[in-house]
Amino acid sequence: MKRCIRRLAVKATFVALIAPTVHAEEVGKVDVDWLGNDIIIEAFADPKVDGITCHVAYFDRGVIDRLQKGDWFEDPSNSSISCRQTGPITMGDIDTSEEGESVFSERRSVIWKSLNVRRIYDSDNKALIYISHARDVQNGSAKMSLSTVPLFLEE
Repeated sequence: MKRCIRRLAVKATFVALIAPTVHAEEVGKVDVDWLGNDIIIEAFADPKVDGITCHVAYFDRGVIDRLQKGDWFEDPSNSSISCRQTGPITMGDIDTSEEGESVFSERRSVIWKSLNVRRIYDSDNKALIYISHARDVQNGSAKMSLSTVPLFLEE
């Protein structure tokens, strides 16, 4: 069991090191209750598609809430995403496979859970699809959010 956990920790570290490094900037913070819980809104630019900016909102638990629930090291999996064209679109070398590629990742717990954003290219409809979801080593999550950016590119 310890060996399995150690391997998973090494794999998680490796994935974190090779994952694209996209810097998200906090652009908003909404106070939702007196326990210190907040909704954080961050913006990041797609590293391979110039002219697209995504905004991700997620729940950040306060200290009092963490103490009350006893789950100190983890935030909820809920997130929301909205991506829009914010300038002229120039596509770089993107992954056009059905699974697409990761464009943003942020930890939501000490080791096991992260918030991920993937980009999928829909060639039939000439659009980029951005999906935010939680990635958990053990338990998948059905909580996700989707945003689509139409591409009006000259061919």
